[in-house]
Amino acid sequence: MTTLVLEIEPGVVNITITDKRLTADLSDDRSIVVPLEWYPRLVHGSLKERNNWQLLGDGYAIEWPDLDEHIGIEGLLAGQRSGESKKSYERWLASRKNIDEF
Repeated sequence: MTTLVLEIEPGVVNITITDKRLTADLSDDRSIVVPLEWYPRLVHGSLKERNNWQLLGDGYAIEWPDLDEHIGIEGLLAGQRSGESKKSYERWLASRKNIDEF
């Protein structure tokens, strides 16, 4: 079995989010489309929170500061879902409910 090693990893240049999908446009003109459900924090974010994203470095990762979500290009290319534990995610959801109550 051989392993593919990228000499130059493409960076993310743009993000589009719908209710169902996250699309990452890459610097090499490809696009990666993944189900939004792979990233529960994005699913539970408001439209405003989802649209408040920024690229880190040369597009090696995307950050949503309002949702405390970070997705790396390496994970997208590998088809990895969020690796957040259930316990961590439940704490995050509970903290959002406390904020929404005020």
